[in-house]
Amino acid sequence: MLRPKAAARPFTRPASQAPARARSVAFDVKPIATGALLALGLAVLATGTLAEQEVIKAHGVSTFGELKYDADFPHFDYVNPEAPKGGEYSSWAFGTFDSLSPYIIKGNAAAGSSLFFDTLLTGNLEEPDAMYGLVAHTLEYPENREWVIFHMRPEAKFSDGSQLTAHDVVFSYDVLLEKGQPRYKSLFKDIIGAEAIDDYTVKFTFKPDGALRELLMTAGGLPIFSKAYYETVDFAESTLEPPIGSGPYLLDKVDPGRSVSYKRRNDYWAKDLPVNVGTLNFDVLKYEYFGDYLSAFEAFKAGAYTYREEYTSKTWATAYDFPALNDGYMIKETLPDGRPTGTQGFWFNMRRDKFQDPRVREALGMAFNFEWSNESLFYGLYGRTDSFWENSPTLQASGMPPAEELAILEPLREYFPEEVFTEEAFTPAVSKSIDLADRRALRRAGKLLDEAGWEVGDDGLRYKDGQQLTLEILNDVPGYDRIINPYVENLKRLGVAAVHNRVDAAEAKEREKNYDYDMVTQRFVMSNTPGDELEQLFGSATVDTVGGYNMAGLNNEGIDKLIDIIANAKSREELDVAVRALDRVLRAMHIWVPQWYKGSHNIAYLDVYGRPYTDTPPPLSIGQTSIWWWDEDKAQRLRDAGAL
Repeated sequence: MLRPKAAARPFTRPASQAPARARSVAFDVKPIATGALLALGLAVLATGTLAEQEVIKAHGVSTFGELKYDADFPHFDYVNPEAPKGGEYSSWAFGTFDSLSPYIIKGNAAAGSSLFFDTLLTGNLEEPDAMYGLVAHTLEYPENREWVIFHMRPEAKFSDGSQLTAHDVVFSYDVLLEKGQPRYKSLFKDIIGAEAIDDYTVKFTFKPDGALRELLMTAGGLPIFSKAYYETVDFAESTLEPPIGSGPYLLDKVDPGRSVSYKRRNDYWAKDLPVNVGTLNFDVLKYEYFGDYLSAFEAFKAGAYTYREEYTSKTWATAYDFPALNDGYMIKETLPDGRPTGTQGFWFNMRRDKFQDPRVREALGMAFNFEWSNESLFYGLYGRTDSFWENSPTLQASGMPPAEELAILEPLREYFPEEVFTEEAFTPAVSKSIDLADRRALRRAGKLLDEAGWEVGDDGLRYKDGQQLTLEILNDVPGYDRIINPYVENLKRLGVAAVHNRVDAAEAKEREKNYDYDMVTQRFVMSNTPGDELEQLFGSATVDTVGGYNMAGLNNEGIDKLIDIIANAKSREELDVAVRALDRVLRAMHIWVPQWYKGSHNIAYLDVYGRPYTDTPPPLSIGQTSIWWWDEDKAQRLRDAGAL
């Protein structure tokens, strides 16, 4: 995946030869160390027992089914409730940072900077469709979900000892809408408002025709800021001053652009809540920053940090042969990943006229020879991505559209390519692995460009209406050079004036924020339960949102309608069918050049950790920052050997 941008979330990187930038579209992506997993994947809602006057009151919410845990559960099943506290977890981050404010447009926020803030509800690592009370002990809502009332814990306090109240929740909603990243306007579009009924009761009211299934989760996942603190601090300004929050960690040390660490609060008000038992085990969470992946790996070998997930196939296959590993002081292993693997690919910027014709986009995609790359560069470790929900058999479209998909697609037929209805779900053609310049693939691509009016001129380059067909691939990841350069070679063989422009992380961030690119590599973590958050990736309303996630510039009324159908699905079956229909349409539109995936985690770490599982982690996360712990006996063994 790609490294985190403005929203600071735990590293979830691509199953790739080198990491790209991970983007997540849930507005509060709390690090797993807090017990929350509000990434793109966890947009969930409530069900429960119907109370009087059709009002449901419960300790948590679930999208379609029942909650796994009842109101008096002691802890989540996947944790070790007796896990010791102490020690340090350390990992790495790409690029640089200049801010501890992850919710605003200014600055580049440090990894982990959302650790400062709690939310009303929190998720877990095994239920993609469920959330349980954190700051809120219960919630109530009508069966039609047009509003929700959260009943808050009076014991919740900010790190300065001040009380956390409903007025802080209302302030948080208002300030994100007014001064937060522009995408919050889209995220909150179906919320009428928030009001404090009393000091510990807050109500959110939703538009009756909004995406009501999603809005309980949206409100429950709101990061809560101190109203009093921001009376003297401008929320919209980037800063390295640690904010006042109610979360489990405080700032420990910050070396701007180089490293950041957080220390666990011994006085954290929620440390004994069932949702936190067996979690928040490390005294310190630390992230070291590096400008390239080679230096980050060399630093890992030298002991600069203790945990690494490896995304570079060549490094994994050939470079994990060094003394600490060979002497048994370090562990190397592969663990299964139960999530959809994400949408990693080269994304076209369809805001530009030259990419309006889908034949052009399809042709340019044919020039990427995955099979050659996988054999020559990736040691055969990856499979070709074709779906936006790769690695999810229930959400990934396949074959011809069945009757249940057609029932959704036919009324929207005017908005979509005819191939959606007449051909099997698009899968990239297989190229020859022995020859980068697969002539058969390039001939087919050239024919598509001819049909689109891009003719080869005397100089061997393609022109249309006097304009040259150019393509700049923007890249700030040195490890991608050896992937992009062969792709550029093939594009030039097609007559495309293609260039690979490698820039630093700051320039890449700024250009992507303002959609100043032809093509970028990006991966989004897709949900097991998609909903209204899809608008941020594919919706017309977000096409011009500065700093948003609509990388392709999709502006299609039919896609908007499909997203509405998904967001308002009344059952898991309805949802799955609608998501497969959307996947089918997006693939037929050729909005990206799909790259590759791997449904597992390649990890290495210093042998100082314990964890509550052996071979199979919870389906939604390895949980290294939340449910792992520091094992002092192991650490002492390494100290005795001079390895720590």
